Amino acid sequence: MSEIPRGRSETHDGDARLLRYVIELPHPQPLVWAAVASPEGLPSWLCAADPLEPRLGGAVTLRWLNGSAEVSGRVTAWDPDQVAEYTVDAPHGRIRFHLEPAAGGASTVLRFTHGFRGDRELLLDRLAGWHDHFERLRDALDGRPTDWRQWTTGRWSELRELYARDAAPWPKWVP
Repeated sequence: MSEIPRGRSETHDGDARLLRYVIELPHPQPLVWAAVASPEGLPSWLCAADPLEPRLGGAVTLRWLNGSAEVSGRVTAWDPDQVAEYTVDAPHGRIRFHLEPAAGGASTVLRFTHGFRGDRELLLDRLAGWHDHFERLRDALDGRPTDWRQWTTGRWSELRELYARDAAPWPKWVP
């Protein structure tokens, strides 16, 4: 697939999903924090954030730049340089970025979780979508931000097919 490790999924109570990614990024924690927790960094790999009030309970609106999707909500966890969590309208739910220094301190470990409700198709969409976005995060941190005007569904579709294929016969933990 790519240098980004595969995402995993837990299912609870029928359609409650929790996605998990653990990614080591060869960049210092302040740089990764700016990418996942600031209105200036998020558009380079994920979406526009306006407003994004950097405090517990602050307002947040996320607008995807590859379409017209927009969701609003609140900052539900905020520990500067370590934890940014946004809980937004369905179908997106809770999105959490937890950063910690990797061994040696020159790299950052990103522990990401995304909680939402949805069927198997939405789960596959999300696994592929976040994987694609984390590849874009890696590229943005390397100085190659996404040009959303050039975005296509090609990589996302490829990732979705891989997650779907590897998920059969669909255990509780995917993949």
